Amino acid sequence: MAGAPRRQRAVGRVRLGVNAIAGKSRVSDVAEAGSLRVRMPRVDGPAVEGVLVNTAGGVACGDQFTIEVKAEAGAHAVVATPAAEKIYRSDGETARIDVAITVETGARVDWLPQETLLYDAARLARRFTVDLAPDANFLAFEALAFGRVARGEEMRTGHLEDHWQVTRGGGLIYADAVRLSGPLGELLRRPTVAAGNRAWATLLYVAPDAEARLDEARALMESARSECGASAWNGLLAARWLAPDIETLRRDAVAFLNAFRGAPLPRVWAL
Repeated sequence: MAGAPRRQRAVGRVRLGVNAIAGKSRVSDVAEAGSLRVRMPRVDGPAVEGVLVNTAGGVACGDQFTIEVKAEAGAHAVVATPAAEKIYRSDGETARIDVAITVETGARVDWLPQETLLYDAARLARRFTVDLAPDANFLAFEALAFGRVARGEEMRTGHLEDHWQVTRGGGLIYADAVRLSGPLGELLRRPTVAAGNRAWATLLYVAPDAEARLDEARALMESARSECGASAWNGLLAARWLAPDIETLRRDAVAFLNAFRGAPLPRVWAL
């Protein structure tokens, strides 16, 4: 946007590494810079739970954040956020969030942030890359909400780029890219985009048993109020939800995730 003022922007970086000793996962590496932090609450069970905290209080135009997570051989990491990540309106620059996850042999990562909320006129470019060992386990859930429906906010304009890329054993197994720019309200009303819905979510599960769990996933979706569906191929399972508001989607997704994972979501989801 021509004429937009230049401001000092937030820059944050977090790196979390987890290894396994005697069958129990432990933190092996932590690095923090800028406005990103990671906290490890005490939890029962063999996994390390990391909670990502953005001390800037949200993401604004031109902010840049980088998150790296690595689970070494046999380790299990669960990563969450304490609340929705708010992407505020921009008068010009695009905020950027880059996530890189590495899961080594026999390890597992559950990526479970709460929803990302785009305000009217928000601008966000997000890249999500995952590198898996052939026998690694990986589960990711990401939800997006367009505007504050409960406050009657209309999503008129904005910009979203969302790129996912997953490799297993060095080969690409999953790639997904979304780019919506300009009159977002109008675009979301199109039947081929969101049919007027204002919230959507994607779940990706990559594991040796992923394809065998397709019927289970579809059965768990039968009582959902959201529009949803699941498919499985090539050792992965993908599911999507589409709802008029984030509250509806969140209720459906929480019920699904608790059952599908066989474990409750991180406690920060209930705060």
